Amino acid sequence: MIRLVNLVVLTLFTGVFAAAGAGETGHLSAEQLAKAVRSDSISIPTPGELFAALGKTGKTNWAGQYRGPIPVTYSNRAQIALNLGGLIADGFIAVEAKDGQQVKNIGSDIIKLAKALGVSEKLLGRGNSINEFADQNEWDTLQEELEATQNEVKSSMQSHADQDLVILVTLGGWIRGTQVVTTAIVKDYNEGSARVLRQPALVHFMQSKINEVSPELRGEALVKDVSQQLGEIEKLVSFPPGKAPTVDEVRKINTAVGKMMTEIESKELPK
Repeated sequence: MIRLVNLVVLTLFTGVFAAAGAGETGHLSAEQLAKAVRSDSISIPTPGELFAALGKTGKTNWAGQYRGPIPVTYSNRAQIALNLGGLIADGFIAVEAKDGQQVKNIGSDIIKLAKALGVSEKLLGRGNSINEFADQNEWDTLQEELEATQNEVKSSMQSHADQDLVILVTLGGWIRGTQVVTTAIVKDYNEGSARVLRQPALVHFMQSKINEVSPELRGEALVKDVSQQLGEIEKLVSFPPGKAPTVDEVRKINTAVGKMMTEIESKELPK
């Protein structure tokens, strides 16, 4: 079982957190993270901490990180799981933007996709709570509720022997989170932030988890494509230790994960 406290998506943000204030907080450095991520027991900071840390490197335009609505009528379970992870990451972005309506919109879509996977009916109550807290602008409580929703989804999947789908939810969130991080760095480039994008061990770890899913799921066209593209991304984030990637190199990473997100969102699955 993958014992991650929060989405591995947000592991990449941990490097930003370390660069922004490792001396003050005692969090893992980027190099320590690259080694520690090989273990399933790594403790991931909360999304609120991670997004706040990203803000330390410059004023982040969170609303500018929004994307257009995605379909919630997918029939392929692997595609649903990948998109569900991305939507959960979007929820945290909306909370950082303090945009109550966007939080409610995303929360509604999260519930729809989760129900399509047959997860617990308890999520309906979570959806009502998200709407209530958004109306009252209770942002800290909303972050906690999103984390609880995420954990509820994973717990329900595990109880239904859908561990493979838990891996894909985690991966979908990681891809979307990486897209957000690289977009922010390209728009407000500095070497300190860019240097933490050196995460070949993390990408290799995610790809190894795909290799652990069932042969049937691993053989699906979308899952095969995502796995192959992760191999290409591993090369892009394998620049020399201590060297910050240029803004053009960060842009290449952003383009690569953006391509993956487009494919994951598309109603037309790869052949």
